[in-house]
Amino acid sequence: MTRITTIGFDADDTLWHNERFFRMTQEHFAALLADYTDKDTLMTRLLAAERRNLGQYGFGIKGFVLSMIETAIEVTQERVPARVIAELLAAGQEMLRHPIELLPHAQDAIAALAPSHKLVLITKGDLLDQERKLAQSGLGELFDAVEIVSNKTAPVYASIFARHGDGPEAALMVGNSMRSDVIPPIIAGGWGVHVPHGIEWAIEWAETPGDHPRYRSIAHLGELTELVGWIDGS
Repeated sequence: MTRITTIGFDADDTLWHNERFFRMTQEHFAALLADYTDKDTLMTRLLAAERRNLGQYGFGIKGFVLSMIETAIEVTQERVPARVIAELLAAGQEMLRHPIELLPHAQDAIAALAPSHKLVLITKGDLLDQERKLAQSGLGELFDAVEIVSNKTAPVYASIFARHGDGPEAALMVGNSMRSDVIPPIIAGGWGVHVPHGIEWAIEWAETPGDHPRYRSIAHLGELTELVGWIDGS
């Protein structure tokens, strides 16, 4: 079995908290629109708008805010008060200012693997926001490369691991999203390691790869170093 030389890390909800701030903003969104529709209907309409807009806005807070505004216009039949739009914009700006909170074991896992493996941060989202979060995290100097991409697909992973290592066959990707962080790198020829966060965006859901030989799941990043050692020694 090929030794792992490059390890890719997802960022949001793998290294630091992210989705819970979206959930908090959604609660505020539901409260603002409570006079027009119930929460379940609103969330269904918002998710549909997010799916519809991914191709135009991409991933991240800005696309989320635009999708909320679009949904608010729809559910109010174009009668949404300007005050509500202003509050949604303010909520988005607050999300962009929110300080980073690292997840347990994130810093220790990266520090332990950095001397022996090439580490690459591979993340989606707004360029400026992801750069801000990485700078605040204090982890930036431990990574050999940073890739902020519009989408995570098998060809994208193959290209990244070819540029920053010995190809996907010698690479491992770890993240909380089965759809973005686990399945595509496996398809590309690498390892996919799932580390569940507990709060999952519906768009990132996918079935597990089951008993695929290059798929593993760990409870938290504290188990990653041992897993990499097992793969390298097997």
